[in-house]
Amino acid sequence: MAAEMPHASATLQFEDNTLLARLVGDHDKHLRCLEEGLEVEVARRGNRISIQGVPEQTARTRAVLSVLYQKLAAGENVDISSIEAAIRMSRPPQNTTTSILSNTPQAAPEIEGDLPVIRMRHGNIEPRSPGQAAYMKALAKKELVFGIGPAGTGKTYLAVAQAVAMMQAGSIDRIILSRPAVEAGERLGFLPGDMKDKIDPYLRPLYDALYDMLPGDQVVRRMASGDIEVAPLAFMRGRTLSHAFVILDEAQNTTIAQMKMFLTRLGPGSRMVVTGDLTQIDLPAGTTSGLRDAVETLENVKGITISRFDSTDVVRHKLVARIIEAYDAKATAVREPSRSKGRQEKNGTAK
Repeated sequence: MAAEMPHASATLQFEDNTLLARLVGDHDKHLRCLEEGLEVEVARRGNRISIQGVPEQTARTRAVLSVLYQKLAAGENVDISSIEAAIRMSRPPQNTTTSILSNTPQAAPEIEGDLPVIRMRHGNIEPRSPGQAAYMKALAKKELVFGIGPAGTGKTYLAVAQAVAMMQAGSIDRIILSRPAVEAGERLGFLPGDMKDKIDPYLRPLYDALYDMLPGDQVVRRMASGDIEVAPLAFMRGRTLSHAFVILDEAQNTTIAQMKMFLTRLGPGSRMVVTGDLTQIDLPAGTTSGLRDAVETLENVKGITISRFDSTDVVRHKLVARIIEAYDAKATAVREPSRSKGRQEKNGTAK
C-alpha cells in the first residue's frame, strides 16, 4: 500500500480588504482557478486565505497569491488569465527536483525576480510562462533568435512586440514581417484580386499582431511609408535587410534553400527572429523543412539562440495545452511500435 503524501497548510493575511476582494474574484472564482491549477484547497475567511495541499503545491500557491496581491497593490488588474500565467511562472525548473515526501516546509518558488519586460506605450508586456521569459531575454539581447514550439505559446506575438518596442525607441528603422505562402500553392492564381489581395490572407496573423501593438492609423501610415513591411518570403530574395527587425513566421514551411536565402539577408544593425512549429509542416511529402535543417545546422553557432516551447508554455485557453499534449502522446504511441519493429528487423528477429 502506497504511503499517503504529507499535507501542509499555510495562511496568508491581507490588510486591504478592497484588494483582497479583487484578488479572490467574484464568488471566489479566482480561488477556484488556483485550486484547479495547483491541486490544493483554498478558502477565504475574513481577511485571511488558508491553503491545504502537498508542501510543494502549498508553497507555490502562497507565492502566486503574494505576487497577485502585489500586482493589485501596484494598480494592475488581475483576472483568470493573470492567475494562469502566475501559476505557470511558479513552476519549478525542469532540471531540478523538489521533494514532496518530507514534512519539512518547502521554500516558496521564485516567480518575479529578474523577469524581462517589453515596454510598450500602452503598457508593459510580461512573460506568462518560463519559456516566454527565456525567449524574451533572447529577443532583447541576440541578433538571431529561433522560436520553436506549438501554437499559442506567443512566439510571433512577442517577436512583433519586441520589434515595435525597438522601433518606438529608435533602435531600428523598420520592421519586416514575412511568411511562406505554402498553403496557396497553385491555387494562388484562382484567388480574386491583385497579388496583394491574393497574399494577404496568408499574412493576416502578422497584421493582427501589429494592430494589437499600434493604433490602426499608425500601422497604415507606417506601412505606406515603408517603415513596416509585410511580405511573402519570396519577396526577400536578393535583398540586404539593414537596420531592421525581421521576422519569419511559419518557418517550418520553408525549404532548405529558402531558409538559407532568408538567413543570409541579415544586414548591419538588424535583428532577425524565425518562428515555427515542427509538428505542423505543410510541405510536400519528402521535402525537408528548412526550419528543421536550420536548427540542426545552427544549434551550436555562436550568437544564435534557439528557444524551444512546449505545451506548458501555451498561454491560450487551457484546453489548447491539453489538446497538444493529447496529440503528442498519440504521435509518441505510434512511433514506438515502428521503432521496435525496425530494431527487430535489423536484428533479424522479426517474423
